[in-house]
Amino acid sequence: MAPLRLAANLAWLFQEEATLAGRMEAAARAGFRAAELAFPYAQGAPEELRAAAEGAGLEVVLLNTPPGNQDKGDMGLGAVPGRQPEFQEALALAVKYAKELKCPRIHIMAGRIPMGAEREAVSAQMEATFIENLRYAADILVQENLIGLLEPINSRITDPRYFLTTPQQAVAILKKVGHPSLKLQLDIFHCQIMDGNLTQNLETYFPLIGHIQIAQVPGRHEPDSLGELNYSYLFQLLESMDYSGYIGCEYKPKGDTLKGLGWAHKYWGSHGLLHDGS
Repeated sequence: MAPLRLAANLAWLFQEEATLAGRMEAAARAGFRAAELAFPYAQGAPEELRAAAEGAGLEVVLLNTPPGNQDKGDMGLGAVPGRQPEFQEALALAVKYAKELKCPRIHIMAGRIPMGAEREAVSAQMEATFIENLRYAADILVQENLIGLLEPINSRITDPRYFLTTPQQAVAILKKVGHPSLKLQLDIFHCQIMDGNLTQNLETYFPLIGHIQIAQVPGRHEPDSLGELNYSYLFQLLESMDYSGYIGCEYKPKGDTLKGLGWAHKYWGSHGLLHDGS
């Protein structure tokens, strides 16, 4: 069984560094060889970020589509009716960054239910919009040899208005679109909160999973912090399934990022992969 590959989410980890380039260097020194950048668009031109990643020896493995106007409450545009032209512009920018950064995966953010609207009243229209936009995206992604990802985000703790909330909902949409360039991004933190049943969900949806992220529940801290999830078991399960993708470390460090990485160094060390940057 091949060991799992870990990626540092630099929107969450190494915030001790003021710049994204500094976080890349810090992640590499800590032993990471891959990174998720989330929203890199305001943090440098794609050529500059590529040079920073290459200088640090990091592979960029995931970024998100631009969120839209966050000052007005946007968190993605994929399922938001009437904003298809803005979605297409956002996707084009994400593809530009992904190609320059040699990043193979783009998380296509669904967006939020409009303020004041009832979820049940708008779900059908939002799903239809999402399917329309995903079909448009898939045609572009396949030409660029990129993978688009759908990530359910829990509505109980993190974002009550986010449209896509469960793996079941995401998989149903993926099946309706029916395109191999689109896959499931399964964040175990969100999945546990909304549905639990992690072993069966991982096994059931494994053929559609293109990326996995981790954090402890409920605090969203280090995987070995006190909480509901046994990551030693989950890592062993994923290894036994021959998961070959990346595990994105998308959590809030309790303190200094580096001091909280004992769990990762324990995993790396147990597989003969430990690199302390010295």
